[in-house]
Amino acid sequence: MSVQFTVLGSGSSGNALYIETPEARLLVDAGFSGRQLRQRLAQIGKTPESLSGILITHEHSDHTQGLTILASRLKIPVYCNRATQDEIATQLEGPFNCQLFATGATFEVGDFVIDTFSVSHDAQDPVGFLLRTPSGNIGVLTDLGHATKLVLERVRPAHALFLEANHDVQMLQNDARRPWSLKQRILSRHGHLSNEAAAEAAEQVASAELKHLFLGHLSQDCNQPEIARATVAERLQKAGAGHIQIVVTSQSTLSPTLTLAGAAAPTLVTANPAAISTGGRPSIG
Repeated sequence: MSVQFTVLGSGSSGNALYIETPEARLLVDAGFSGRQLRQRLAQIGKTPESLSGILITHEHSDHTQGLTILASRLKIPVYCNRATQDEIATQLEGPFNCQLFATGATFEVGDFVIDTFSVSHDAQDPVGFLLRTPSGNIGVLTDLGHATKLVLERVRPAHALFLEANHDVQMLQNDARRPWSLKQRILSRHGHLSNEAAAEAAEQVASAELKHLFLGHLSQDCNQPEIARATVAERLQKAGAGHIQIVVTSQSTLSPTLTLAGAAAPTLVTANPAAISTGGRPSIG
């Protein structure tokens, strides 16, 4: 038995993660067009029709824009809280088969046991997830202005963690295209994690069990993969957690697929490194 994890794409214009066990196949967020999601799933030999459900962290379009095709037309269940459901209903064409959970609750899909917890972001009721399986645990911590002690405790059991590293503070402050009000929003406690904030969060959750760290939601204009990686890696090295393998994810390409098999050594296999055009509406974040 094993669990497989692939970041289908992550950035300011779209986000989607794929996680599979022997009994269930889930997306966490569906932030690309239905066509794009089908293309990206095909690169790892999967189809939308095989999905058991879609977990939604919050209602922003870079996390939900593919729901009309995947969830409404294909009748794939959507797992979200009520505030997120209400916002999705006003933004997208339905109907949707929403399976509601209360933020902070735990529910099951197949052999997944899914813990939910509140995060700080400028959405109605944004959440993070810890997906627990017999073969290993995967944490999802994205779109949050700061990582509280409670949030970090909830993802501490993860063997692999998807963590936002949205921007380099200096690059954001020097970006002439963004108005000061938008910079304030991104830098606020309800905005997005900087590289330094991600590095601090990674240090606090580092453990012998955490082996893989996927950095996501990088800003195309206000961050660079090598800066994000170096910032987090330096902090982990100083903390004595150099064993954690860092993967910086991309808007346009799939991440390597991670396989967790319980006591067996985890493996990373590149699915298809070819870039894909993202399409859809860009957003600034």
